[in-house]
Amino acid sequence: MRNRKFMAVLAMILICVLSAAGCSKKNVGSPEDNPVQEEDEEGQGEDGQAEGEGYTFGFSAIDMENPYFITLENSIRETLTEQGHELITMDPGTDAATQESQIEQMIDSGIDAIFLSPVNWESITPSLQALQEAGVKIINVDTQVKEMDYVDAYVGSDNVEAGRICGQALMERCPKGGKVLILECPTQNSINDRITGFEEVISDADPGFEIVARENTDGKFEKSLEVAQTALEAHPDVTAIMCGNDQIAVGAQTAVNLLGMDDVIIYGVDGSPDIKKELLKSDTQIAGTAAQSPINMGKTAVEVGLAILNGEDYEKENYVEIIDMITKDNVEMYGADGWQ
Repeated sequence: MRNRKFMAVLAMILICVLSAAGCSKKNVGSPEDNPVQEEDEEGQGEDGQAEGEGYTFGFSAIDMENPYFITLENSIRETLTEQGHELITMDPGTDAATQESQIEQMIDSGIDAIFLSPVNWESITPSLQALQEAGVKIINVDTQVKEMDYVDAYVGSDNVEAGRICGQALMERCPKGGKVLILECPTQNSINDRITGFEEVISDADPGFEIVARENTDGKFEKSLEVAQTALEAHPDVTAIMCGNDQIAVGAQTAVNLLGMDDVIIYGVDGSPDIKKELLKSDTQIAGTAAQSPINMGKTAVEVGLAILNGEDYEKENYVEIIDMITKDNVEMYGADGWQ
């Protein structure tokens, strides 16, 4: 009796062992035999990115105290967050060495791509090389780097056209010509292009315009104020000031006010709320600003960046249209509380 019970128990143990072995063999079979493995493969993109796991982007612009770049970053961040991705932002504060160090930190943190506006369009090259070697995709935004072969795509405005718009507005405002002060920033190619477009237009004017001085502002308000004041004291008969962006224009206007030069007119590029508020005043020296849209630029940059990472088709160069020359005559249409 005991032998029969023992044999029955032994038979049951052998059946369980054999069944377990059969189950294990099936689980290491092909994807068709393994529903868990098939589900994992379906949940990955072409680059192995797990479904539901977003990309990590970096953002490095010239100066995060500039309202333009704050708005551009906000647009990029909001668009990425809505789609489940992450953005790491660092502020180089207009210092090229700081930007290089911060980019190294972002590479070490494992970013997949970076939105980059260089402090210095020439000295950024070693950082571009480091990003490329690390496999980080580069979306160059707003102002171009010098070595464009390193970047995967560019998203920005037609800055030459923005300068032309300012030049045409000046010719219409001052048909008799006059003397011009240019406030620029040679390390930022966006500003270089704007000044080029402006000079192309006014060089054809008859009567002509004379450029009496051109000063490097480093793109900073404080330096813009300083160099504008010095130049205006040396050339008190200046008719107009062409500024590389609206932040520089605010510095120029402060200098003009300090010197009591009410008849000088000032042009900028960006379409910032600060300049639009000035245009609402009756006694402002601001004549106009060629308006960009950092909001649309940010959305376009995200669209291009995701296309690159997802292996989809995209354009290498993407230009967001200059909206208009905003002046006293049309500023109310755009409003002064935000960016267009």
